[in-house]
Amino acid sequence: MLAALAVVIPLGLGGAVSPVMLTEQTVLLAGPDGRRAGVRYAAGVVLTSLVIVLAMVLFGRAIELPSEPHLDASLDPVVGLLLIFAAVLVLVLGRRRDESPDPKGGDDRTASGSGKARAAFPFGVFSMATNVTTVALIAAAAKEISRTAPQIAATAVLVLVLVALVTAPAWVPVALTTVAPDASRRGLDAVREQIARRGRAVTVGLLGAAGLFFIARGLVRLLGG
Repeated sequence: MLAALAVVIPLGLGGAVSPVMLTEQTVLLAGPDGRRAGVRYAAGVVLTSLVIVLAMVLFGRAIELPSEPHLDASLDPVVGLLLIFAAVLVLVLGRRRDESPDPKGGDDRTASGSGKARAAFPFGVFSMATNVTTVALIAAAAKEISRTAPQIAATAVLVLVLVALVTAPAWVPVALTTVAPDASRRGLDAVREQIARRGRAVTVGLLGAAGLFFIARGLVRLLGG
């Protein structure tokens, strides 16, 4: 389980580098009926993440058939290539977004989601389900969980750790603003600014490093098996 945590934690932290999700949540919290909207948004994000992780873990276990002893090892390079592709996609799309600024300010999605507190839950579901970078990292972590944690208790711990990390931009602001509203808002604004500046580079680096790790591990296991 410790070996799995050594892979799951960095991937989960990489998934947590989400400036869009953090921006959406801070805007919701600052709006009318902000706390209720923030809680519902966080619930949508967490529930969607949990469903995605469980589905991927169960799928990963289902395809590890006894008749295919090298199947798990052969999937490592595939996962690695997908992560590297995701890194390139984030880099290319990010540059295009910089070159073509949104004349409306790029806040339409956030504004529509923050209009009413009752819309915050489906908004959170949509935000998580369409977060391609985070879902890619979740897929890699879920594969690791399905491979190295056969016990139900160990699987549950790893799943909870992964979900808690990747959804941190949604639930941490709610927790902080509940404890210390004024100070936490200033801190969250500073964190959001730093993620907006460096988040893309960090995400690309983590995706690329994770991709190379899975490719290298898969090749070693295939050649050594």
